Amino acid sequence: MEKRRLGFWEIWNMSFGFLGIQFGFALQGGFMSRIFQTLGADVDSIPGLWIAAPLTGLLVQPIIGYLSDNTWSPKFGRRKPYFLIGAILASVTLFFMPHSPVLWVAAGLLWVLDSSINISMEPFRALIADKLPESQRSNGFVIQTLIIGIGTWIASNLPWLVNKMGVTNVADAGVIPPSVVIAFSIGAFVFLISILFTVFTTKEDPPVDLEKFKAEKKESSFFLDLVSSLKEMPSTMKKLGLIQFFSWFAFFTMWSLSTPALTEHVFNAPSPIEKEYNLNDVSQKATYDAANLKYQDAANLVGSASGVYGLSSMAFALLLTFYTMKNKINRKYIHMLSLILGGIGFIFMLYATPSTLVYSFILIGFSWGSILSMPYAMLSSSVNPNKMGMMMGLFNMFIVVPQIIAALGGINFLYKLIGEAHINAMTLAGISLIIAGLCNFLITDKNAISG
Repeated sequence: MEKRRLGFWEIWNMSFGFLGIQFGFALQGGFMSRIFQTLGADVDSIPGLWIAAPLTGLLVQPIIGYLSDNTWSPKFGRRKPYFLIGAILASVTLFFMPHSPVLWVAAGLLWVLDSSINISMEPFRALIADKLPESQRSNGFVIQTLIIGIGTWIASNLPWLVNKMGVTNVADAGVIPPSVVIAFSIGAFVFLISILFTVFTTKEDPPVDLEKFKAEKKESSFFLDLVSSLKEMPSTMKKLGLIQFFSWFAFFTMWSLSTPALTEHVFNAPSPIEKEYNLNDVSQKATYDAANLKYQDAANLVGSASGVYGLSSMAFALLLTFYTMKNKINRKYIHMLSLILGGIGFIFMLYATPSTLVYSFILIGFSWGSILSMPYAMLSSSVNPNKMGMMMGLFNMFIVVPQIIAALGGINFLYKLIGEAHINAMTLAGISLIIAGLCNFLITDKNAISG
């Protein structure tokens, strides 16, 4: 049965919850390394502290995908219960995260936060495929990307904005600045409210054959479904997986190391190491406070500059939204060009100044906008629609495995082959993203390419 074509505002409403999800991701991606450094982590240990994020995605997303595939409630729907559960957990964690007293608490809360965001996020991807006919899939994922871009830009600028409104940007040694605390509290509120907006404005469609669905649900088994889905994985999904591997290795490198790399290289304001100062000595305490203020201000500016990639991804999505309403696109070449531009943006960071850093993030935004839309549009045209949640969850393996490799030492080993300076991690990200772009030549399925 052909699905009804939806209007712009219907697609917007069903995608609006991604604003909150992206608030969570942007605050996590932009400021977790800052929190870790403030609590005493050295730079080379930061990727390892991030390992909670990909590990939780690896475990949570296939399970949530399977559960949402096999859920139907006339009152609550199929995907919406998982949006709401994830939103409540993520909002609570966002609120408490910047109050972490020690490093291990922050690392543990990151584990909870990423699990919660994944619980909300995966069903949103599946909802687009559930609700939209094939002809509107590209448009649906692009509108999601538009909302994600808005969320990225606003959330990335929150600590800077809060500081400009008079909230201090510094605190005692080992304490998270109030500007970051308030930013995370705002993020917690936006996350929950935006998810509730989608829950109350979007009606999910029941399975086409409800009796058959109920019978299959009784016989279903997660492990059997997992094995059969792995066997059914189409070649296009595997090829997209290779592209995703290099793409997400690059972005994980940015999220974990861009703050220490750019505050040090571009702003000449590395985080002061508390144990190197005698804070009981008035002179050394003053020196430490001055260095810490310089670092915290630079970290705000890095966060603000990185938020620009949300704006450029939004512009990318906006252009594609208008175009895909009436026209088909070549997803393969759009994705290829976008990833290569992002790779160039990362490499340019080696030569960036405080005033030109923004141009790097503009280019990175093109790749981010494409990563959030084109692979999912290509994937949704290639897999069994009855297993959309499970397949979207399995597709996440190609996102989290490179991040796990990166966190377990892949970043530190590879960037040091280029040079010891931390900025070389951004050069590594650029090389990885360009490789991802070139891997698009492997995609040959016409249904996946055109949409």
